[in-house]
Amino acid sequence: MSATQSSSSLSTFAALWRLKPFVRPIVGRLIGGALSALGAAVIALMIPIVLEQLVAGPLKSGVVGLILAGAFAVFALALGEAVMVWLRRWFVLTPATEVEFQMRSELYSRLQSLPVSFHDRWQSGQLLSRMMQDIGLIRRWLAFGLILLVVNILTIIIGAVLLFQWHWLLGVIFLVTGIPMWIQGYLFEKRYGTLARRSQDQAGDLATSVEESVHGIRVLKAFGRGKHALSRFSRQAETLRETELSKARAIAEIWFWLDLMPQIAFGLSLISGIWLIWQGAIELPQLFAFFAMATVLRWPIESIGFLFSFMLDARTATDRVFEIFQATNTITDPEKPVRIDEPRGELAFEGAHFRYQDAGASERDLLDGIDLVLRPGETMALVGLTGSGKTTLTTLPARLYDVTAGRVTLDGVDVRDLELSDLRRHVAMAFEDATLFSASVRENVLLGRADLDLHSEEAERVLREALDVAQAGFVDSLPEGVETIIGEEGLSLSGGQRQRLALARAVAAKPKVLVLDDPLSALDVDTEALVEEALRHVLADTTALIVAHRPSTVALADRVALLERGRITAVGTHSELLRTSAHYRHVISSLEAEEAARTGAIPIITDAVAEAHAAEVHAAEEAEAAVTEAEVDEEEEVQA
Repeated sequence: MSATQSSSSLSTFAALWRLKPFVRPIVGRLIGGALSALGAAVIALMIPIVLEQLVAGPLKSGVVGLILAGAFAVFALALGEAVMVWLRRWFVLTPATEVEFQMRSELYSRLQSLPVSFHDRWQSGQLLSRMMQDIGLIRRWLAFGLILLVVNILTIIIGAVLLFQWHWLLGVIFLVTGIPMWIQGYLFEKRYGTLARRSQDQAGDLATSVEESVHGIRVLKAFGRGKHALSRFSRQAETLRETELSKARAIAEIWFWLDLMPQIAFGLSLISGIWLIWQGAIELPQLFAFFAMATVLRWPIESIGFLFSFMLDARTATDRVFEIFQATNTITDPEKPVRIDEPRGELAFEGAHFRYQDAGASERDLLDGIDLVLRPGETMALVGLTGSGKTTLTTLPARLYDVTAGRVTLDGVDVRDLELSDLRRHVAMAFEDATLFSASVRENVLLGRADLDLHSEEAERVLREALDVAQAGFVDSLPEGVETIIGEEGLSLSGGQRQRLALARAVAAKPKVLVLDDPLSALDVDTEALVEEALRHVLADTTALIVAHRPSTVALADRVALLERGRITAVGTHSELLRTSAHYRHVISSLEAEEAARTGAIPIITDAVAEAHAAEVHAAEEAEAAVTEAEVDEEEEVQA
């Protein structure tokens, strides 16, 4: 059952009850706010009783002193009501913001702990709308909607009981005319709850569109697709507008009944009250007090529709937030973690399989039994054609994803037996798509060094070493040097500058195992050569797995692993594989052809040689297929 389904199957009360852990610390303040609000309501209900005595006594006798005393009593009650309203706000406003802060902090922490596979499935706009819009709505409901809903219902009940003291007929009229409102309220919940969920989901989709358009503004402008993006956004905004209009119509319908029935009750009560006075059953001051009491009750009655819709909005917001809190976290710390105090850096893949969750049952594993060992301090290049699984393989050592079968080990210990904090201190990564944060250069490069004071001498030394290795001296020419704040996602820098800072970040982490997913793809030839030379010194005592998309990157490696259709089919030095593997020659020729197209250089392996290599690969594949077919025929004969 999905999170959405399990949330929608809960009653409104049960859905909102999940807020209990966050609300528990402020329950006392909420109760204080509720009692203050109830006190204000009770004081308001006392005013009609005082008015009845005032009309029946002082006003009838004309004694000025008594009239002034009655007026002062009404003023004192009104002042008391105002004080109670102020107390309600004082009790609940600050604690409600504390709940908002706590929920937002825990939700952010949850997002950080959930696996990459979760973020693959969720749109960033949906997460953003839950973090900001939904939690803010919950806070407003706790501070305002919840208390007023409870207090107003109690006010209506107490007021309805008081109405019976003047005459039972007037009280019955008031109660009977309220029945259609409760029926409509029940129907309203069914309809409005669905619309509220749809609206908040569509708002999340709209936020995603805005975020994508802002991040991709260069692409949209370069291809002249601004109008296309606007058209798509307009369609989504129009869909949201239609949903909001449906919500407004639903609210209008409930308001129709909330406005109509009190008016009918007033009319019937007036007619009944005049008849009762004519019959001598009640007196004029009593009828006056009845209508004063009914007037006091009018706001609580009319507010029920608004507060009810507010509650349903809060319930929907709670459902959406708890879909994240209740998401399954498949990558967690072990119950009994193993520690590696001084890692040697031996990284091994033992029968490692991997497939994505949405892969069909008939599809083969993306990584189909990887067996590979990287010796301590060894640099190994990983090469293969597009789609062979290179990038996926690099995500396994740091547990961005977990293997679906087999295991990955560090110094013989399964990485799943290590605490994530320890594992990711020993294993660092640099990605081809370099992501930077809206922070200073210093904070971005030293992101992986939580053990350092960012402004200490040691941090300065580590920072400078990492920048030198990555050939990122350009930072000193930025307006404030290493203290310069990088724009959102580092888009104020060039692609090569971003990659160099991302590489510096990985180097600064001082890992025992360094995993690099083509980290030099955006660099020019000269800068790349300088970075490679510096990396040779860094990698001298560091185990490194480098995904190579360029022949020059292969030159960094002690050995090369060839990945083909999710399996390691050959491991050796570059020269050994060129001599023994036709598929390796084909891959290298492809890389050199791409490099030649990029730089204008003459490829070492010509097109004719590449075609010959491709023919060899094709022939080898046909031979393998023939052998497989022969084995199948032989097995069928044996079974026969």
